[in-house]
Amino acid sequence: MAGRRSGSVLVALVVLLVALTGCGGRPAADRATADVQRLLDRRAAAVLDRDERAYERTGRGTDFARLRAVPVAAWSYRVTGLRRTGDTATADAELRYRVAGYDRAPVTSGRTLRLSRGADGKWSVDTDRPAKKSAQQLWDQGAVHLVRGRYSLVLGVGQSGRALRDFADLADRAVPAVSDAWGTQWSRRVVVLVPRSLEGMAGLLGSPASSYRGIAAVTTGETGARDRASADRIVVNPDAFALLGGLGEQVVVTHETTHVATRARTTAATPLWLSEGYADWVGYRDTGRTPAEAAPELSRAVGAGRAPSALPDDEDFGFTGDASRLARSYESGWTACRLIADHWGEARLRDFYRAVGEHRERPGAVEDAMRKVLGTTPEAFTEQWRAYLRDQLG
Repeated sequence: MAGRRSGSVLVALVVLLVALTGCGGRPAADRATADVQRLLDRRAAAVLDRDERAYERTGRGTDFARLRAVPVAAWSYRVTGLRRTGDTATADAELRYRVAGYDRAPVTSGRTLRLSRGADGKWSVDTDRPAKKSAQQLWDQGAVHLVRGRYSLVLGVGQSGRALRDFADLADRAVPAVSDAWGTQWSRRVVVLVPRSLEGMAGLLGSPASSYRGIAAVTTGETGARDRASADRIVVNPDAFALLGGLGEQVVVTHETTHVATRARTTAATPLWLSEGYADWVGYRDTGRTPAEAAPELSRAVGAGRAPSALPDDEDFGFTGDASRLARSYESGWTACRLIADHWGEARLRDFYRAVGEHRERPGAVEDAMRKVLGTTPEAFTEQWRAYLRDQLG
């Protein structure tokens, strides 16, 4: 009795399994996922080969003309999920790509693709958009135009060739200036993205436009990537950048280029007063600007008897809308780095930056580096810095 029941159950399970998997022995969902993956593999190959006809045979989505100017050395999709309803489907995918000659590590972007299946049973792409909570790519905003510099690659949307050339010139001056201060152990190449507007910048960063209003540029990339150069991007806010004079433009681009150069040595242990202060120090290093000229907000605070009692916390660098507070935070970091360069020398400033980043976490990092490299303590340094502010800005 028990044996016959076990055999009946086994037969029922086999029948059920066949019904679920179909004659091929694989679930229909798995077959669809594999078919979509093969489709996206063909699409990626078409992008790499710059084969517009092959690309169009995979469907629609992003207009190929928008991609044409982007010089990619690698481009691939990995399907991470598929939701299918009859002859339509939505695929979640991870796009990974590298810009030729600049990226040694890929940019990774979440994408959502809508697909449909034709009468021939083949899938094709209908739309290809950034996944929810993922940043846009530049080609999502329009046709991409490219200008090459000696050390730079500038990609823009809605910008004139002359404007992109100006950014390339700024970057080409910034790279040697940064190497002179930091050293040459970095890629010495930068990619600059210039969208049409502040809203375009925010889209590339995956954040609200209000977060970057008044911010001329930011640098993206993975910190602490010591074994390989990360895919850094200098992303410009053209609305704020247009308000700068020639000197201000150069300082901003040199500042952001410094972030690219120091990225591998910037870790979770590095406070923002040091990373932002050092980038400003390099940016202003050869400009001849006086402390009062380079740090006007902090100068006003010191002159009014409101000198800061401590170096700024990371939270003080948040884009909260208080432009004066944010400016004082940057200026505080800059003056602290300038003090180290003036008192201990530029080489010690560079060594101090690297020593802080050697630590795995924040607690003790600055204290240890100050003791070993500068022979001081955070308390003594803070008092010395406050005296330096009164001397330079008072």
